[in-house]
Parts: sequence; structure tokens; C-alpha cells
Amino acid sequence: MTDVTPELACPIAPVVDIVFSRWTTPILWSLNEYGRQRFVELERRIDSITPKVLTQRLRQLERDGLVVRTYHREVPPRVEYEISPLGLTLAPLFANLADWAKTNLPAVDTHRATYDDSDRPRP
Repeated sequence: MTDVTPELACPIAPVVDIVFSRWTTPILWSLNEYGRQRFVELERRIDSITPKVLTQRLRQLERDGLVVRTYHREVPPRVEYEISPLGLTLAPLFANLADWAKTNLPAVDTHRATYDDSDRPRP
């Protein structure tokens, strides 16, 4: 038996790693939905994210080419973030996932409740 890398076993695995980490999706969603924003605006829109984590994720997204950071040499300095053209290509994916969630999450909740209420042995 040959070992198969996750990328070959599931070609979307690298995309999932990049786009669907805990905080990446809300950051990209917010930048896509509301446009260019300052750090504090993003922090307010994304409930419970810490400044440290937001900074880390924004740096990673900039490194991946999904976010553009613009530094304005003013007093005081101003930094803005916006979704890049590459990041914008994810918009249809997010729209499809939002539609799927709206249509199917009630069924998922029903299945979970049925499963949790069953007499199934617990591990």
C-alpha cells in the first residue's frame, strides 16, 4: 500500500487549510461584505477575536495573497485592509456555502437532536 499525501487524497485539502481556519473565514467574509477596513473595525465586527490572533491571521492572509494591507504615512499612521483580487475569487464559494447553510443547517440540527436523543451507546 502506498502512502498518499492529503493533497492527492483530497485535492481541496490545501484550500480548506488556507481559507477555512477558525478566524480566516470571518475575516475574509467581513472584508468582502464591508470592503476596506481598519484593524479596529475588523476587530469589532469579528466577535471574540483577540488582537494578537487578528494580527497573525491578517499577516498570513497577506502572505497568501488574499488580503492587501495599505499603510498610510500620516500622523497618526493609518493601516487599512481589503480583500485582494485573488481573495475576491472566493466570493462565489462563500455565497454557495451561505446558501447551503441557510437551506441545510436546520436539517443538520434536526439530525443532531435525533442522534443525541437516541439510545445509542456513547463512546
